[in-house]
Amino acid sequence: MYDFVIIGGGILGLATAYRLLQERPGSSLVLIDKEQRLAHHQTGHNSGVIHAGVYYTPGSVKAKLCKQGAERTVLLCEEHGIKYERCGKLIVATDAGEVSRLRGLEERVIANGLDYENISSQQLREIEPNVAGEAAMLVHATGIVNYTDICNAMAGVIREAGGEIHLGTALTGIRESDTEIVMESDKGEFIARTLIVCAGLQGDRIAMMAGIDIDFRVLPFRGEYYKIAAARGELVKHLIYPVPDPSLPFLGVHLTRMIDGSLTVGPNAMLSLGRETYSSNFPVPGDMADMMSFPGFYKLMARFASAGLYEMRGSLSKRVYLERCRKYCPSLKLEDLEPMEAGIRAQSVSSDGELVDDFLFLETSRSLHCCNAPSPAATSALPIADEIVSRALRKAN
Repeated sequence: MYDFVIIGGGILGLATAYRLLQERPGSSLVLIDKEQRLAHHQTGHNSGVIHAGVYYTPGSVKAKLCKQGAERTVLLCEEHGIKYERCGKLIVATDAGEVSRLRGLEERVIANGLDYENISSQQLREIEPNVAGEAAMLVHATGIVNYTDICNAMAGVIREAGGEIHLGTALTGIRESDTEIVMESDKGEFIARTLIVCAGLQGDRIAMMAGIDIDFRVLPFRGEYYKIAAARGELVKHLIYPVPDPSLPFLGVHLTRMIDGSLTVGPNAMLSLGRETYSSNFPVPGDMADMMSFPGFYKLMARFASAGLYEMRGSLSKRVYLERCRKYCPSLKLEDLEPMEAGIRAQSVSSDGELVDDFLFLETSRSLHCCNAPSPAATSALPIADEIVSRALRKAN
């Protein structure tokens, strides 16, 4: 019997195992994932940004965890020799309305204690000749990294500490008694005292498998990116973000430098017709049936109908997508946008159609399920893991 079984080989599951073995050395622990490699889903399709915490309500848990997470991510990279760069984020206002919203965002940046700099249109032309705007704000702490590298480093530490990692192992059932919890899989049974689930896109299904009555579902949102042609790879020196539009539930397309030297633009935010349809958005019957049978789906679609149409136009037309990018990077051309695999974000939605914007933990006597870890979960993975470990140890005791 294991002390702990963790389901999920993304950054949150790995960070939980990593921190658990630091807090409770000598524990018997196994992490299982149905994929053949770590970080196969959200983590491996992440934009690679180490977020500073610009957008979050001052004093909120999200703001605190993001700032702590950014600092701890950098420390972990330095400890394990993982390449990262603090290149900074430029939030660019392209008209008077956006300039006004940018000033409001500045108040939040100050309240969150972030190092920043106001940039005039002339200064913007000097530091980013290919970017156009009326004003900008440079947030220095924002950085870039490959989160898969971080996952692999944590996996190495987990194994060195005696933890096991079983990949290609699909969960098929959960049985719980007063003394143990049994995870049935296609590779046999795993018996533990405590189960921790960090399963992202499959989190609601595993909660139901554990016998929990839930009033939410995970809806998959597809983030479609383009890679910028290598010949234009030196287009920008910073990350280039738009000023958030309050009418849209997601941030909008932005230019992102990657740690491997490439440059991407995106993502949009389209409802995905499958939970794991990365290469194309063809309907997956089981996933579609889950969505269509959930009342919250229809309420969400009604609430964000105009935003959905806006995103759909960009998804269906590369030219429309380009024009949104050209708003702040006018030199981009259609031939600069090259295909790139999409990412899929797990978004928990309540039965009344609300986006769950906070952490959602569900429990049985022997299991703890992290059913929603709001963005930026990759940046905040270590402090989020602290909370999961704290809850799990209370349960184990």
